[in-house]
Amino acid sequence: MRKLSVLGSTGSIGIQTLEVVRNNPDDFTVEALSCSSNIHILLDQILEFEPAVAAVSDEAKADELRNIIRQDHPGIRTEIISGEGCNITAATIDSCDTVVGAIVGIAGLEPTYHAILKGKDIALANKETLVTGGDIIMPLTKQMGVELLPVDSEHCAIWQCLWGEKKENLDRILITASGGPFRGRSRDDLEQFTREQALNHPTWKMGGKITIDSATMMNKGLEVIEARHLFGIAPDRIDVVVHPQSVIHSMIRMRDGSVLAQMGKPSMILPIMVALYYPERGPKLIEEFDPFATGLNNLTFEKCDTDVFRLLGLAYEVGTRGGLLPTVMNAANEVAVSHFLKGEIRFIDIEKTVIETVDRMSGITGEMTIDNILRCNADARARAEEIIRSI
Repeated sequence: MRKLSVLGSTGSIGIQTLEVVRNNPDDFTVEALSCSSNIHILLDQILEFEPAVAAVSDEAKADELRNIIRQDHPGIRTEIISGEGCNITAATIDSCDTVVGAIVGIAGLEPTYHAILKGKDIALANKETLVTGGDIIMPLTKQMGVELLPVDSEHCAIWQCLWGEKKENLDRILITASGGPFRGRSRDDLEQFTREQALNHPTWKMGGKITIDSATMMNKGLEVIEARHLFGIAPDRIDVVVHPQSVIHSMIRMRDGSVLAQMGKPSMILPIMVALYYPERGPKLIEEFDPFATGLNNLTFEKCDTDVFRLLGLAYEVGTRGGLLPTVMNAANEVAVSHFLKGEIRFIDIEKTVIETVDRMSGITGEMTIDNILRCNADARARAEEIIRSI
């Protein structure tokens, strides 16, 4: 039985993780939950799963939740913790053995780092942890003897394709992409796209930040860097393949030319289950894949147009250079996407902000430590804010 701490439990991945738990109560317990501020969803989760600890980053929301529990649910014994460091506390609770890292953004880095130090296995859905800290996180997992289990759909697919294969036989990784809501559009079109259009993903239902990253193709750039760390392969041996049907979740090519692919319905339930049940296979929770279903008789593949979606090309450059530069890129992107979701900048300004921030900080150097990554993140966010104010 896995004993889980679910970080980001009120987001899309967190909610689906708890659906897996709900359907398999003999296989999992929930020891800790965490959220930023969505206490109403969190309260329902606390009432159902009764974790030992629930972390709320927003102090005022945490107080509100404590009052609700005190008045309406006095029998609940879950401890509500809050403020800076509460996610680290939730990730390192003694009673858990596996941390589901589903927090959005670089906020997932520190809790993951400290959980590994405490010997916890990590089911990782948070791209930014490896994008910014992969040079630290991957060696640390080996040092501590813990499993890092990829939950991201594409990386879970690659991971499954590699089971039983020798690393030296891997030639290339082929990360598939739906193409997002703006596939096939021109540079001029990017000037006109609205928030509502960017959030209208054709295949996947995800949170706001990752949906916008899909629209700019930054999500694939982050995945290239993530794959570099997870699988020990240089970015120039990783291709992004646009596959609008989202049936093939990623592929690998072996040195003899064989291509292995993982296929299935576009659902995050399956990769969550693959990670949480590893090295076994869990029970079937979603409708089985039907190769004869309507619409599956024409699978197509295209190159991504990096002249239109320039952030993907930037990510390849940044991922190849490494060091602290991926942190700069990620920080600028988080800031720009946040402003876009609030309606404060245009869609095209996300790209402009990220590219200019990376350009201004391209000479950044420093030892790869958690403190330096967080310091670099703060500096890059401040620089991105300056750029946005000048747009």
